[in-house]
Order: sequence, then C-alpha cells, then structure tokens
Amino acid sequence: MTIKTYTVNGVATIEIARPEKKNAITQDMYQQMADALRAADAAADVRALLITGQPGIFTSGNDLEDFMGRPPRGEDAPVFQFMHAMLDCSKPIVAAVTGAAIGIGATMLLHCDLVFVADDARLAMPFVGLGLVPEFASSLVVPQLMGNRRAAEKLLLGDPFTGEQAVECGIANGVLAGSEVLNHARRVAERFNNLAPGAVRQSKQLIREPQREAVKAAIAREAEIFSARLRSPEAMEAFQAFFQKRKPDFSKFS
Repeated sequence: MTIKTYTVNGVATIEIARPEKKNAITQDMYQQMADALRAADAAADVRALLITGQPGIFTSGNDLEDFMGRPPRGEDAPVFQFMHAMLDCSKPIVAAVTGAAIGIGATMLLHCDLVFVADDARLAMPFVGLGLVPEFASSLVVPQLMGNRRAAEKLLLGDPFTGEQAVECGIANGVLAGSEVLNHARRVAERFNNLAPGAVRQSKQLIREPQREAVKAAIAREAEIFSARLRSPEAMEAFQAFFQKRKPDFSKFS
C-alpha cells in the first residue's frame, strides 16, 4: 500500500509510503490521496489532517515513468483531483516534512495551513530543469511569499533550499530535528480537538477565500501549458536524460 491512511485522536493522517521509490507519486497514489482528503473532510470525528512521508523522505515528486505513461488529461485526472481536494478541504491541513520535498512535494506545502520541516529537509521546484513549468499555483503563490527575485531562484533556476530557508520565506512554520518533526506536527494537529470546529473552518475559509479564484485560475493556466510542455522536445530530452542518468543537453534549443 503506497498511501496509508488512519485516524487517531481526531487527526486523519495521510502517509506517503513508497520509500523504495523515494516516495515518488503515481496517478493511483494521487487518486488515493484525493479520496482520503475528501473522506477526512467529511468525517465527523476528524478535526484536522496530517500529511507526512517516510523518515528521511517526504516525496521526490511525480513518478516520471508513470507520469509519461499516463499523462494527466483533463480536470478529472487524479493529480488535479488531489489539488482541488486540498483546496476544497475545510479543515486544517498540517504537514510534517523530513528529507527531500521535490516538485509537487514542495508545491503542495503552499496549500497546507501549517507546515513543519526537519533540519535535514531539502525542498526544490525543478520544473524548468525538466523542460516543464511550475504547477499547483506555485507560479502565483511563490512570488507572493518571497518576491520575484527569490521566486526566480526557486522556479526558474530550480535552486534547492533548506528547512530554515523554507521558514524564512514563509513556506513553513518551524524547523525541528528530523526525529521530532512528525510528533510535533501531530501535537499541533491535535490542538484543534480543543478549538471550536465551526469557527476553525470559517476562519480558514476567510484566510483562503480572497485568493481562492486566483489560485484555481493559476492551476488551470499552468496545467494547460504544462500539458503542452510534456510533449515538447525539451521535455523529451530532459526525461531521456533522467532515465539515462545524465545531464540534459539543451544547447540545441533556442
């Protein structure tokens, strides 16, 4: 089972559990996560959600082999179901991140309400390096969080950044030792058991609502370009280089 779900003390946990593939996410896994998010949001006994990976690895992003074999087509594709399930979730989402959080592993954090990262965390959004463009509204949210200059470092150059830098630029709330992150995030999620649930949901709505339509529009626009880029010669070169374990050669493109 690559996505584990369980509810303990009012917290529904969604655990990415594919360590042998560095928690790379397939379309089936996106569907499982989308279903788990919707089920937890509807469950009367759930006050908060917790998303986590395995010790030392949050997720390396999309499983490229699966992604190329079954590229997302249309709004009903599992990856977009997952994105919209996160956006539509009325309950607080807490993330616990250790190790690598690459691609959507980093961009999904933009849509969590509270994020805690390990001191060994390494985040990256290397879309351009794969001949692609940003996703999950990161082209909108990342510049808003850190300004265009630092956003260019992250989204154009694909520069990785640490847990401390994630806190500094507003992606994460706090950085802790790797062994402490999950338990700390769980304790924070459990605090919602003692808060008025209706007030929590409406407060989250008020926080998110002003940007909601802009985020959805950004996701749709990014998806349109991303889908076209998947078929581009640049992306083909990048994917071939990835599977051949070499650096891509973009010198022939203009």
